[in-house]
Amino acid sequence: MANSVPGGLVIDNGVIADLAGYAALESYGVVGMTAPTMADGIAKILPRQKLRRGIQVETTDKGVRVDLYVVIEHGTNLATVSQNLVDQVTFVLTEFAQAPIDSVEVHIQDIKIRK
Repeated sequence: MANSVPGGLVIDNGVIADLAGYAALESYGVVGMTAPTMADGIAKILPRQKLRRGIQVETTDKGVRVDLYVVIEHGTNLATVSQNLVDQVTFVLTEFAQAPIDSVEVHIQDIKIRK
């Protein structure tokens, strides 16, 4: 099903942020997304409607650079959860958006007990 269509496709960084956010929430051990800057040193989990605020997308010469600001579940292995998150986001962006990936960076803002 690889039909070639003449022309170009431009995907807005906001769409890439939405895809990355939903992929992040599907990853094991991720409780939620937070804003890059913490008010009063407290990371507040963003609602699903505002996931873009927890993701920064930048277009570089090599592709798309994605920074994820997340809250991780207490008791999980941080390195494993972070690597799974990078893999999940990379897979979703390359498969669905067909965007070349420069890098995916995970910034753990807080650790919470899932209720």
